[in-house]
This record gives sequence, C-alpha cells and structure tokens, in this order.
Amino acid sequence: MNAHSQKIVICGGRRTPIGHISRSLSGVRADDLMVEAVKRTVEDVGVPKGEVDGLIAGWVGQDFAAPNLARVCLLRAGLPERAQAVTVQNNCVSSIEAVAMAARFILAGDGELYVAGGVEVMSRLPYTIVGSRAAKELRSLATVKEKWGELLASPDVAVVDAMEMGLTDPVRGINMAATAEVCAQMYGVTREAQDDYAFQSFKRSIDGWNRGFYKDHVFPVMKADGTPALEKDEYPFLREDLVAKPAKFAKAPVLFDNSAYSIKDFYRDNAKHMDGKQWAEGAKGTVTLFNACGRSDGAAAVVVATEARAKALSLPILAELKGWGFYGNDPAHMGVSPALAAPVALKAAGVRFEDLDQVELHEPFAATVLSIFKLGKERFGHDWEAKFKSGALNPNGGSIAVGHPLGATGARLLLNLLGALKENPRGRLGMLAACAGGGMGGALVVEKA
Repeated sequence: MNAHSQKIVICGGRRTPIGHISRSLSGVRADDLMVEAVKRTVEDVGVPKGEVDGLIAGWVGQDFAAPNLARVCLLRAGLPERAQAVTVQNNCVSSIEAVAMAARFILAGDGELYVAGGVEVMSRLPYTIVGSRAAKELRSLATVKEKWGELLASPDVAVVDAMEMGLTDPVRGINMAATAEVCAQMYGVTREAQDDYAFQSFKRSIDGWNRGFYKDHVFPVMKADGTPALEKDEYPFLREDLVAKPAKFAKAPVLFDNSAYSIKDFYRDNAKHMDGKQWAEGAKGTVTLFNACGRSDGAAAVVVATEARAKALSLPILAELKGWGFYGNDPAHMGVSPALAAPVALKAAGVRFEDLDQVELHEPFAATVLSIFKLGKERFGHDWEAKFKSGALNPNGGSIAVGHPLGATGARLLLNLLGALKENPRGRLGMLAACAGGGMGGALVVEKA
C-alpha cells in the first residue's frame, strides 16, 4: 500500500442556487445539475481537467437514470476517462463523506487531486412500485402497463412515495419531523424559541445575499434558451414576509399537536423514543413547517488536493483540511448527532471548540439545533449557543432558510464556512457539522490558509 502523510487543502468550489421543491430547478435532472457544478468548480478554481484524479459525489435519491452518478458526471464534464469515480450515500452527510473520502484516497496514494461534492433534486424523487418480479403483475413492463389498474389491489405490490419512505427511519420506525419533536420534548425546547431561531436563519440568509456574500461561490443555472432558471437561493426570497412580519411564524400549524392528533397522542406513540420522558399536563407541540428546512434541489462541489499539487498547479489554497469525524446515535435522536461528531473531528484536528472562529451547522429543524446547543454544553462544554449569538455560527443563514438538497448540503456548508473565514479578518479555524437520517453525524475542521 502506498499510504503516506500529506497536507490536504481545499482550493475552492462552486454551487448552484438552491431551488425550492417543485419550482425553478424541478425540471433539471440530478446528473445535469451535478455536471454543471463540477464544470464550474473546475473552471473557476483553475484546475486543468487532465489533472483531476477522481470525482466523489454524494447523492441520496439514487436512481438508475445515472447509475454511479459520479462516473456519469465525470465523463460528461470532460474529466479524464482514467479517473476514479464513486457515488456516496450517507444520507444528509453524504457530501461531508465525499470530502473526507477524497482526502482518504489521497492519503492512501490514490491520486493527488479530487473533486468532491453532492447533489439532490428532491423534486424528481419517484413514486415507486415495490414488489417482486415473481408477482404476476410485475413480470414485465408490458404486464405492469397492462395490469396497472390492478396493482393497488394486489397483496404482492405496493405503490409508495420514495421521498416519504426515505424520510422515515426503517429501524426505529420514525420520520424525520417526529425525531425533531422528540428532541424538542426531551430537551425542553419551546415553539417560541424555535420560531425565533428560524427567523434568524431567514434574516441572516437574506442579509447574506443582499450584501454579496454568496456571489463568489454561487453561479446561476441557465435554461436551454440562455436565460436564467435560478440565480439565487429560492426559498428565502419566497418567505421574505416572515422576516418583514415575524408574527407570521406563530400562525404556522404545529405538526404533532392538533384536533386530530394531540401531543399526548405523540407521547403515547413515541414512548420508546423518549428516554423515559413522560407526558405532562401543559405539554405542547412545537415543530412547524416554518421552523423546519424545506425540501430542495441543488448541487455543490469543491476541489480537494495535496498542498504540493495545488502549488504546482498554481491553484488557490483557501484552507487546510485539519480533520473530520463521524459518530452514530439513536436514529430517533438523529438531530443531535452533530454535537457527538464534533468532539471526534476536533480531536482529530487537535483543535478546541472554544478556538473555532466560524461554525456552520446544518439546520434540519430549529428543534434539533437548539437541542444541540443544550446537549453540546451539558456533555462536552461546547457553547454552540454563544457562537450563534456572537454571529460566529451560521452568520449567513442555514438550511431552514436556504433549503436542504440532501446530498449537496455538506458541500454547501463547506462553501459557507470558507466564505465566512475569508470575510473574518481574524478568522483562522472553522468547523462544519450535520446530522443525517439513521442517526449519523458528521463534522469537519479546516484552518484558513
């Protein structure tokens, strides 16, 4: 094995604007969107295409239109035919995994320069026919079409929503929104606190766009006729009214506390997930669509290389990759996993939490972010909340406002982190962290060059 120690650096990257589900980017296939992100990253960072040793791409909603999407995109982007290509599925930390995997490949001697990132077009996640081809209704495509009207009545066949199935943990039998409510109840996070946090996410995102923070690393997606399909993140500007009139947050219905299904019902149905927390009179549901991230479409990529190779090619060096870490917890509590992964990454990097100048934290739900604030401080002494209040954590908004294209979010966080460190004249150390369905957390630490 040709393993050797190398200094790994990030040379820059680009991403598409993030489209809201069923809107501006809904007609674009995942591989088309990823090809654009890869092309723009390689071109804008200044990488000669022939120097790329591989592409690692995160993609959660994998289908067979582009089997091994990374390989399809590598070839379509004009990168070397000889190069390695791997598609990663680690749910919402997939593109954090992609960056770490690129570094591992380099350290193992499998090249010196990779493009890593991810993509998701949730607008195109399919409705799926589930069943064995041994069932008489599924023996061929012709049979499926012929017997289409009989499928729903067949005990051997089911037609399911792949998106909803994918957002439900099959081990613990709980969907992602319910995991957020579990955390809110366990950690005593109120609806009002969640709405206040969500307001800040929207405000900071819009402010970031208005002051030009995103212009350096977000490129417009164009239509076939040469006009823009989308030039900036879609959801924050669809919800500008929430920033102008914050009282609107309180008008959103609560997901798990209403006339048809009360919070007492929620406690009954999720007792096994609550770590002994019991329903008490006065308990209220907290999670709403406005304090949760949207479903989204988008792609992002970064260049990961050895310092020596980057210098030889005269590439910009934005930061050194100091370390990373992944940590699994109970899938029903998946939202707090960043608090558990962060110590692993910090130890690998030889960095203390208090020394971090910038932090980018994935925001699937305000409930889980605020639970991280509590758990991180109580268990590890990590004051995430102080970082947020000082503007060091998510200063330009987060997933609640920007959106969450599953496979692309990790790379999006990294681009935000690099931009925030660049803006901060005293900024040196930064960390990103995210949770993922299934109870997996990932974190990554960088040092500004």
